[in-house]
Amino acid sequence: MAHDRIDLPQGTLDILILKAVALGPQHGWAISLRIQQISGDALQIQQGSLYPALHRLERRGWIKARWGPSENNRHAKFYELTRSGRKQLDVESAAWRKLAAAVALVLDTVTEPRQ
Repeated sequence: MAHDRIDLPQGTLDILILKAVALGPQHGWAISLRIQQISGDALQIQQGSLYPALHRLERRGWIKARWGPSENNRHAKFYELTRSGRKQLDVESAAWRKLAAAVALVLDTVTEPRQ
């Protein structure tokens, strides 16, 4: 059975990229694959969303890039987390968990049937 595609809420892609890069330096395509694999194929990041997000995170100083050979010996840009990126990941992770817990409380509230 094919997995249903999940649309990401605004701002979620940044935290997913920060987390993927926190696990070790990766080039763009590998970051996308890592997110897809960890999510059990539920999250598939398109290149049209991924690369602008990588550039935005780099401009903010949360990731840095260096050129190097990929696993298939191609010249690729590898991204890694910076110190400020680690702090941002911690802040955003805490905020995300707080939000998710609050939404779960609302969704799990038992309501009385309508009359």
